[in-house]
Amino acid sequence: MVRRGRECSVAEALEVVGERWSLLALREIMLGERRFNQIAENTGASRDILAARLRKLVDAGVLEKVQYEAHPPRHEYHPTEAGRALQPILLGLMAWGDKYVHQGEPPTLWRHACGEVLEPATVCAHCGEPVNASGLRAIRLGAVHA
Repeated sequence: MVRRGRECSVAEALEVVGERWSLLALREIMLGERRFNQIAENTGASRDILAARLRKLVDAGVLEKVQYEAHPPRHEYHPTEAGRALQPILLGLMAWGDKYVHQGEPPTLWRHACGEVLEPATVCAHCGEPVNASGLRAIRLGAVHA
């Protein structure tokens, strides 16, 4: 496949997880739902679309399929290391939706280990300061492919 536009990890990540039903399936798995029927019910996705998205996430190494029953064969979906690494991204997307899209009280709240309601924030791993657009500048950009 020939890529056009700027070489970019965002674009590559979106190839794996950038579809609505993929993200909603990951949300359910992060909430502890592991079985297909429950994921389908809680996302509202059609079974065929959900099956395709879950297969793609398994193939990409984001999820693993774990058999929990032999007769008939039944599987659960568990996040891999790559899948677990998406949780802060999903929490950030949720926080953005709570602030800029959803009307009213947030539908889902998380309690942090410190005991407080979680307010996700992106901070610099080196200095601990919050990340914001005014404090950033690109030092390397991916090549643009025509």
